[in-house]
Amino acid sequence: MSPSVTHRTARRRIVGTLSVLLAGGVVLTGLVQATPSSTTPRRLDPRITAVMRKPDYRHAQWGLFQRNPASGKVTQSRYADQFFIPGSTAKLFSVSGTWHTLGSGHRFVTPVHAVGRRLGSTLRGNLDLVAQGDLTLGGRTRKDGTVAYTTIDHTYANDVPGATLTPENPLAGIDQLARQVRASGIRRVDGNVVIDARLFRPDPVLDPTPTPLIINDNLIDLLTSPGAGAGAPAGLDWRPKVAPYHVTSAVRTVAAGKPTDINVTSSPDGTRIRLSGTIAAGSAPVLRVSGIKDPNAFGRTAMIEALQRAGVTVRAKPVGGNPAGQLPRSYQGAPAVARYTSPPYAQYAKLILKVSHNLGANLGMCLMATTTGSSDCEEGFPVLAGFLDRAHVDRRAVQLADGRGGNPVDRTTPRALAQILTYWQHTPEAQRFRTSLPVLGVDGTLADSCRHCPSRGKVFAKTGTAAGGDALNDRLAVGAETAAGYLETRKGHFDVFFDGVNGASTPNADINGLLTIADDVAAVAAYLQQQASGVRH
Repeated sequence: MSPSVTHRTARRRIVGTLSVLLAGGVVLTGLVQATPSSTTPRRLDPRITAVMRKPDYRHAQWGLFQRNPASGKVTQSRYADQFFIPGSTAKLFSVSGTWHTLGSGHRFVTPVHAVGRRLGSTLRGNLDLVAQGDLTLGGRTRKDGTVAYTTIDHTYANDVPGATLTPENPLAGIDQLARQVRASGIRRVDGNVVIDARLFRPDPVLDPTPTPLIINDNLIDLLTSPGAGAGAPAGLDWRPKVAPYHVTSAVRTVAAGKPTDINVTSSPDGTRIRLSGTIAAGSAPVLRVSGIKDPNAFGRTAMIEALQRAGVTVRAKPVGGNPAGQLPRSYQGAPAVARYTSPPYAQYAKLILKVSHNLGANLGMCLMATTTGSSDCEEGFPVLAGFLDRAHVDRRAVQLADGRGGNPVDRTTPRALAQILTYWQHTPEAQRFRTSLPVLGVDGTLADSCRHCPSRGKVFAKTGTAAGGDALNDRLAVGAETAAGYLETRKGHFDVFFDGVNGASTPNADINGLLTIADDVAAVAAYLQQQASGVRH
């Protein structure tokens, strides 16, 4: 049964208040200590014990769970039925639900309708682009139809060092639609271009907030390169270049070895972006991003500019608000003159899981809602709940208020994560799902961990982080650093596992301390895999 309007309103009010109170970091609550859920069947590897006893974890709680999904035998269990802050391991639930609901082969087909009368090559009316919730709209699609990603995604560029861009054109889908419009015979539009974003209503409780039309993750990429030497202005490149967005830079080059510190500010409407600060001579280019405040207005202008590049003249001015009031009730009698077809959803799931794509995970909640005929993203939660019940996941052991695992109320137990992982092992898509997860020492969020250890390539796991600034002690408070996935115990055989820590802290405010904790969690996963596979140390 769907939640009532009263319950939805109350939930938004409560969560909205928490979001204000906790602005600047994920909620960092502690956990009540409890005895382990069961006696550990296998003695812990002493290397794992050594990690857990580090000073950084003096006030923290570690959880472990490992089970053979074929036999059901539990080989490790520590606080298996205790609630943990999951961080992005919560995406295992939301992505699984979206995958199951839409189907791994589902493709998003985004049409452009000609609304009006055709007189030769002239359309006396509007072109309506009907947004379908396509996460990338061609912006990451390789020539072979797969979706590109990097080790550190551009969506994290303002928070995590080393973020890089994929080489694909973020406007690729828009350009393809524009070329199709011209190929349909239209050379002039004596009307407007309108974005139809009625598929679902953006829900601010889901942060970042999904929108039916998404171009470049609703971000402007800002790439700064050092100048020729100290004192020289830094180089600047940015994308996608769409009016009226304009970027300026006052970043200066400083001597090699000095700090790189680049800040981004923007006008209230997001269209005037300015970079300031410093970049060290000889350093690699530094990526930052700035949010697109009105995705529909941005998409409308992008489409008009793409039409112009394709040789189609539009009478309406390119820059302006999206005239949604001109949308028809239906498109009956209004032919589709262009269609962009996405890669299959399994490719998007892979992107979301490999790089921990927050917008894509939240989008899944809205997409599940649309399958019920609702435009309210909240209605995605009953769909997810029904799937978890059918997947034999103890839903009482999962708390979710978003799809990405960043809401203050999100909690799950290690055993519940193992249950969703076990579900996939008993489906025909077990391998596809498993290989969509980051692989230890190989790719995704685990690419830089354990690159030369015996477990490289044998641990497949979604990672999670929840951290914020501890202003009192000038350090980072790590609500959660977690990992959940599969351990290859022998060729073709996989245990499901969880390992993670809640309530840790770093020695100072440097992000490297957080990365060290992430490495510890990855190391524990590697030790579990080695112990299970009989690798001696």
